[in-house]
This record gives sequence, C-alpha cells and structure tokens, in this order.
Amino acid sequence: MKFSRKILAATALTAAMAIGMPLAAQAKTLVYCSEGSPEGFDPALYTAGTTFDASSKAVYNRLMQFKPGTTELENGLAESYEVSDDGLEYTFKLAPGVKFHTTDYFTPSRDLNADDVIFSFERQLKEDNAFNQYVEGASWEYFNGMSMPELIESIEKVDDMTVKFKLTRPEAPFVANLAMDFASILSKEYADQLAEAGNEADLNQKPVGTGPFQFVAYQPDAVIRYKAHPDYFRGKQPIDDLVFAITTDTSVRQQKLKAGECQVMPYPNPADIESLKGDDNLQVMEQEGLNVGYLAYNTKVEPFDKPEVRKALNMAINKQAILDVVFQGAGEAAKNPIPPTMWSYNEAIEDDAYDPEKAKQMLADAGVENLSMKVWAMPVARPYNPNARRMAELIQEDFSKIGVDVEIVSYEWGEYLERSKAEDRDGAVLLGWTGDNGDPDNFLAVLLGCDAVGGSNRAQWCNEEFNDLITKAKSGTQEERAELYKQAQEVFKREAPWATIAHSVTVMPMSKNVTGYKQDPLGGHAFEGVDIAE
Repeated sequence: MKFSRKILAATALTAAMAIGMPLAAQAKTLVYCSEGSPEGFDPALYTAGTTFDASSKAVYNRLMQFKPGTTELENGLAESYEVSDDGLEYTFKLAPGVKFHTTDYFTPSRDLNADDVIFSFERQLKEDNAFNQYVEGASWEYFNGMSMPELIESIEKVDDMTVKFKLTRPEAPFVANLAMDFASILSKEYADQLAEAGNEADLNQKPVGTGPFQFVAYQPDAVIRYKAHPDYFRGKQPIDDLVFAITTDTSVRQQKLKAGECQVMPYPNPADIESLKGDDNLQVMEQEGLNVGYLAYNTKVEPFDKPEVRKALNMAINKQAILDVVFQGAGEAAKNPIPPTMWSYNEAIEDDAYDPEKAKQMLADAGVENLSMKVWAMPVARPYNPNARRMAELIQEDFSKIGVDVEIVSYEWGEYLERSKAEDRDGAVLLGWTGDNGDPDNFLAVLLGCDAVGGSNRAQWCNEEFNDLITKAKSGTQEERAELYKQAQEVFKREAPWATIAHSVTVMPMSKNVTGYKQDPLGGHAFEGVDIAE
C-alpha cells in the first residue's frame, strides 16, 4: 500500500500525544526512528553520534559547517574569515541578524554576537569558567582530545560581530575542526540566566541554539520533539515538527518504517537491506562510510600492555567470518585505523594474518597462560558495527581456540561510553568511529593521541613515536601531512593497540515521499532542508 496523508497525519498525532503535546492543525511532521537516547543536549560534553543527532544537528549551528552530503567546508555562523600569514590568527566575521530560539523557558533579548562564541569555547578552555564543571565530571572529551587547550592561546572579541582565535602553533585542520559538533555555539545570555537562577544543569537538558529546529520536550528513552525555528537565519524549514521516536531495537525500527509510523530510520539489519530495497513504498540510500570498527585493548593493564600479546589476539580473530555473519556483504576488513576512502591511507601496510596456531604460540612465548578477559559489546547498532553482541560472540569463539576465556559484558549506551573511558578498565571494548571532518587527524589524534587517553582513546595508548608523528602532521602541506600519517599508521600496526575489524557501507532507508535528505559522509543525521512530498 502507498503511504497516504492520513497515515502520516495519524503518525504525527500519535507521536505528539506520546509526550502530551498538541499538534498544530495541518502541521507537516517528520518522524525519525532514532536508534538510542541522547546522553544530553550539550554536544560539547559528548562524542556519540546519537547525541549529536539530537543536539548539534538539530538545535545548534557552528562558525563553519560542512556542505550537506559532503566534507566540503562552507560558512556557517561566520559569514567570512581571514587567516594571518603565519597561520597563528583566525579572525571570523559573524553573520548579522542570527536569532536564538524563543522557548517556554527563554526569550532572547538580542541576536547572536561575539560574546556567545567566546562563551561557547572558553567554558571548555578555562577551568575557572563558571560553566567548566556545570555537569558533574565534565571532561570536554572532544576539545581536550584534540589538544585544543594547548592549541588555543586566546579568543578575543574584536567587536560585537568579530572574533579572533590566537593559536600557539599553525594547525592545518583548525577551520574544519570548528565545523564539528563540539564547536556548536550556545547562548551566553541563556547561560547567564540559568546561572543567576542556580539552574546551570538546564543548559544540558533544555537547549537553546540558533539551529533549524528548536527543542520542545523530551521523554527519556521514548521521544524527543522539536519544532521549526521560525526565525532561522537560513529560512524556516519545510517541516513544522520533527519527532525523534527512540527505538533501540533494529527490527522494531524497520517495522515502524514499513507501517508508516516513522519516515526515516538509521542502521537497518544488513540481512534486511535487500527486502527494504524491494519495498515500493521506500527509498534506500547507501554510500561508503568514512568509518572504522575496532576492538580496543586496554594497554595499561597486564597482559594487554605487551604488543606481542595484542598481536597474538589480533591473529586469532577471523575477520572474514565477522564480515559474513555481522555485515553480510556490507563491509570490508579493516587493516588501518582510518578508512581507505581517506587521504593518507597507507595501502602498503599488510594486515595481521588469521593464524590461530601462531597466535597460540605467541601467547605462550609471551608467558601468557589461562588468560581470562572481558569483551565489551555495544548495546546499539552502528554502521561500523551493526550487531556488536554477535561480533563479540564470534570473537569469544575465536579466542577460545587459543585458550583465552572471554566474558561478554554490556551496559546502557551512555554508561557504556562513560565506563569504557576508565584507564583501569578491564578487557577490550568494541567501538568504532565515523569521521567528523574528513581529516585523518580526526581519527589518529582523537582516538589514539596521548591527549585523548582517559577519553576517546579507549586503548589508553600513549606512544611517543606515534604521537610525535601526528603532532607534526597537524601543519604543512597535505602531501607532507600525508607522509607523516602513513608513518603513524605503520607504528600503529606494529604496536597493535586495537584489532581493526571493518569499514562499512552506510544505508539509510526512508519513505519515498521524503525529499531533500542528504546522506552525511560523516555519519550524522540532519533534517535541515528535508521535506515530505504531498
């Protein structure tokens, strides 16, 4: 049956009623079956794509942005910028007339200005900022993992509409970094209002931004509702209401999509992709993902502190079986920590051979006997790992063949991400990454650099040789940077802080009447410019 306007209207009404919100007459509503709950609504506090989709993609803007569907940079809240000849000063001229959201809990008295930009970064940069620790345990994982505290010397207000960043060194990916989710611009006026009332934590629960959609309500683990920002500086959206129907089970998301209860869903089961393509009511977009799925050992804990032990475990993993069972043709084996579609990928590196007998001997040679360990399995589907529990079971079986006993553990997604950062974490954790800015630094520094230990570097791996190479690679021509990154990949492969598992194709099924949606090579799900055909 064809999707009808009656079905769409009923869906919108059901979603609105679920959180007790009245639906405007004949409002155009799009329902997105999200795969999980956000950790919060302040994107700078987190690194998970689920959280970014619900916060930075919908509610906020950044100084720069990526042109939809590409990794090409374009102006965002900045209408222009200039770089000094020595590469140490970046001056951004803000777009005039940018309005913040007016909500039930905040009415702005002014447009966006330089104070908002400075506040958004200084709360991450300065420990004495009133909002540096406004959420218990705030670690500003992305900001710190990218060495921003060492990079940014100061942020200065030139005038109300001009901001200057002074750097301690040239940084080739700096402008691209400012298009990333952690660099979203918040309202200083709203933050000041919250501080005066003693409600600072609301900055993470009741967001106010300049983005295409403004926050209305959130029922935890059930639904998030937004409405179009009527004064959005790029123009009001075609959709009046945007609803995130949180649906953690992949099969249930698919059922809802087929029933017309949502119009877009992420992360289908690989086994179901052909069936979805055969549904006349649906369209299925797909593209190579800028991603990698991996198993990160804790290199600070014995015996995983020994590269030869990590190498042995890597050689025990049957990647082809994982590709066949978990990815079902929608992935390829990974040998490097960056995807093959990214510049500087080191094609010359040879992957660890699948050789259980040699792996068993290597463990014996390292003096490791009767090893028991935990393998952490993600509770959510991701393009780089569509079924972490099944992947963990296959690894468990592989490791048993070399005498290693594995216990599989998991937690709720937010807890999983937080617990897995611990420097004394036991065992190895299944995780992955989809690039945020199209630059190798976003993988190699963010996931494996020394500054990211205790944060997004889940291997807790700090290798001086590797770190020196990626630090040098932050400046210079792209050719010079590429050579350094290739050398860094050689160090990574030799030291084996991860078992690199797979890169995947990303697939997005949606109703045929959804128009204007562009698949994000960086893995996000954004609905600016999206419409529903009549």
